[in-house]
Amino acid sequence: MNDYKKRIFEINSNYEFEKFCMIAFNYQMQNNPVYKLYSDHILKKQTPKNIYQIPFLPIEFFKSKKIICKSKKEEIKFLSSGTQGTQSKHYVAEIKLYQKSFEKSFEKFYDNIDDYCFLALLPTYNENKNSSLIYMINHFINKTKKSGSGFYISNYDELDHVVGKVEKLNKKIILFGVTYALLDFAKNFKRKLKNTIVMETGGMKGTRKELLKEEVHQILKSSFSINSIHSEYGMTELLSQAYSYGDNNFNTPNWMKVIVRDVNDPFTFIENKTGGINIIDLANIYSCPFIATQDLGKKNPDNSFSLLGRFSEADVRGCNLLIQ
Repeated sequence: MNDYKKRIFEINSNYEFEKFCMIAFNYQMQNNPVYKLYSDHILKKQTPKNIYQIPFLPIEFFKSKKIICKSKKEEIKFLSSGTQGTQSKHYVAEIKLYQKSFEKSFEKFYDNIDDYCFLALLPTYNENKNSSLIYMINHFINKTKKSGSGFYISNYDELDHVVGKVEKLNKKIILFGVTYALLDFAKNFKRKLKNTIVMETGGMKGTRKELLKEEVHQILKSSFSINSIHSEYGMTELLSQAYSYGDNNFNTPNWMKVIVRDVNDPFTFIENKTGGINIIDLANIYSCPFIATQDLGKKNPDNSFSLLGRFSEADVRGCNLLIQ
């Protein structure tokens, strides 16, 4: 799979994407016993001819099954938020593949990682030492080694001091924040930001009355005198991320795709209507590249997608899942 792992990051057409999807599907059928058992039940000995016929593994399987290909051993295990027994577990066979994926995902939308000072306001995620988001941001911080980069739990005074200091130097900042912490920071430390991208990762976590994402963004934009609030969309079970520049329209890197399934028929796919989000993440080859999530969304004509909440029976998780 070495050639596959190199070439998926060079995909530049739908034809190439679909070709690698079929390679990934065949590899999964040969090497992933959980995925094969599920797919055999769905396919009834039929062979998929395109990506819309490939089975998508329900994301709930990550809570009860060990999703990893045969002959592979995990180098690291990521856990979702939640109590013991309700957490998703992602067994990552090659951590360098995860690193390559999230670096290339970030740089596709924000250019060189080394240009940024990374500030993280993620108190609830910090409680989960096995968080894939914490791993990614910690990697960015260690890679860039910028003065001031780091995690700020509730020390808002220090965070505000660092933001002001780096802003004065005309250096670029990305402030990653869980929603309720960003709101607390914005309430107490209003300032005009010129070189800072505020990127919310979602999640009120029951700390206060739920707000519409538009309300959250308006409060933050007003407090920081900026035009947009960016968002990152990722999850424990994936190795790649999508990003929004502030309009709830998320774009994926070329080795990742979102397609939307009908809420009443999981094997029918729709455009410009709200449905369940299915994700193809070709970097996730040793786990599962084809996942049916519990998120609700809509595919837009420009191939971006919008997040619109979660299925009502799904567990609430902090991954940009505020109800629109």
